[in-house]
Amino acid sequence: MSFSAAIERTLFKDKDGGGIVVAVGAHTPIIKHRFLSFLIWQSIQSTFILLLFKTLFLSPFTQKPFIPNFFSLITFLSFHFSLLLFSISIFFLCSPHPLPFASPFEISLSFLRLIFVSGGVGDQNLLRRKVRVSLSFVLFVTACSVVGAVSLTCVCWGCDAYYVNSIGVLGKLGFRGFVIGLLYGLHYVYKQRWVLQFPIIQRPPFFSFKMGLPVAVGQALKFSVIGYLSSGVLAFFLPIEYKGQGSVGNFISEQMSFYIGSFVVILCWELNHHLHQVLHTKRFVFAPPKGSAAAETNPSELLLDTLEESMPKSLLQYLAFLDLCMVCESNVDTWRRAAFFEETGETYKRVIAACLGPLEQFTQKLAEDLQSSSPENSLQLSYQLSSPKERLAVSKLYESFYDSQLCAWCARIVASLTARSRKEDRFGVAQLSGSNAAAISTLLSSLLAVETLLGKKTNIQSANSLMGPAGIRWATVNTGRSESSSGAMIRIRGSPLYAKAYSLADILRTSIYCIVSAFHNEMLNSSNSGLLEKDWIISGKPLYGPRELLVQKLRLFLDFQAS
Repeated sequence: MSFSAAIERTLFKDKDGGGIVVAVGAHTPIIKHRFLSFLIWQSIQSTFILLLFKTLFLSPFTQKPFIPNFFSLITFLSFHFSLLLFSISIFFLCSPHPLPFASPFEISLSFLRLIFVSGGVGDQNLLRRKVRVSLSFVLFVTACSVVGAVSLTCVCWGCDAYYVNSIGVLGKLGFRGFVIGLLYGLHYVYKQRWVLQFPIIQRPPFFSFKMGLPVAVGQALKFSVIGYLSSGVLAFFLPIEYKGQGSVGNFISEQMSFYIGSFVVILCWELNHHLHQVLHTKRFVFAPPKGSAAAETNPSELLLDTLEESMPKSLLQYLAFLDLCMVCESNVDTWRRAAFFEETGETYKRVIAACLGPLEQFTQKLAEDLQSSSPENSLQLSYQLSSPKERLAVSKLYESFYDSQLCAWCARIVASLTARSRKEDRFGVAQLSGSNAAAISTLLSSLLAVETLLGKKTNIQSANSLMGPAGIRWATVNTGRSESSSGAMIRIRGSPLYAKAYSLADILRTSIYCIVSAFHNEMLNSSNSGLLEKDWIISGKPLYGPRELLVQKLRLFLDFQAS
């Protein structure tokens, strides 16, 4: 059985096409092995941190810190069991891209629709997926709260300050740990820290983990202070039997040991989060060993099968695109890139088709979302003052850029392969298959759609209108901006969506310049002969904008004036 077949046999597919994609891909061998290694390393680092702080910082608050007993073993195992629950929760919550979720209002409205209105199957499936994601957030926050209560109790319970009125102090300690876990879980979900961030530069896991240590320690210090103050304020409202009755010295000792314990727990959480990011975003080489029989016959089959047959937008597919991007852009695995230009051209067409698919889906969805923004509602300057229809349009625009990382990789892959085909394509499969025109047309359409969202002019201008009487090209005022595009720009300027759109537009623009720079002479000859549209633009209807607009945009790139 091949590797791809084994993946498909062990892959659990959601019949509704939804669900948390990482949880779906968790049964594949690659993700499973990484998860097991993550559990092993997180237990090692958590044991080291616990023993270090117990020995150096918590031992002054304990009468017999170095005498082991059965109770110490129970607290040690309970501490690791709580961290195991936290690590599993992170694994099943994480995703390589943001996921749409349902608000409490939408969840309530869904129950009313289920009772009184019979909606379409597509709407019900979409709402079901959003509710499932929201439920996973609730379960994660609940797990963090429980883990916080158990972990802090296990770390601090051995201190002498918690033997005075042990039952009441235990309740107070568990309550404060519950509050810290609740706050941490809410912050983790709200800031979307569950989204896997793939590093721009791939380093060995040890160095990637080492570089994130200062950030993890700083985050732990900040969260421990906030959690200590917040839980301390809320602890004042507990009944009197859950409060300590000791002396002032005992109270100070209790507060100091609690802060140290909270820092230990949050530091373990932060390091687990960082370790999870490092191990699951590490590059995996989808290729047989160099020198083997499979590497000589068809070294691209494993990568292509993963791209085409794995669950869409899953972590496994993201890792395959990352590997393909590094192969196309770098000169490390040139033998793998040379295999793309094999004589039949089937491998090259499959690679280009796999990369153009996400870009085409992104462009079509963004075009539909831009059209749904009506001109009369698009001039609202405040999101809070906008209508529900306008808020829905804005949320759809946000959802369009959920796969921006994947689209960026695809654009870079297509541009790099197309540019390198000029020198490395010995059989001319890129030109004969028509992939060059498809690549340029898709990239231009995606760029025009993103620029429309950013508020740039997208109307067609004649060449004569730009020329003065002396043949000088005059700058024109941007008066062709439509109301909908202007409204979209007003809505997103200064928001995270604007930064994502601007970044993706820059990547698309750089990708087009990469192709234009490689084929500049050929494109100039085609332009002078009047064949630029025929040679470099698809004959059918583009994904966004008319063909004349794509040709005009391509001419700007030829003149190095597109910005």
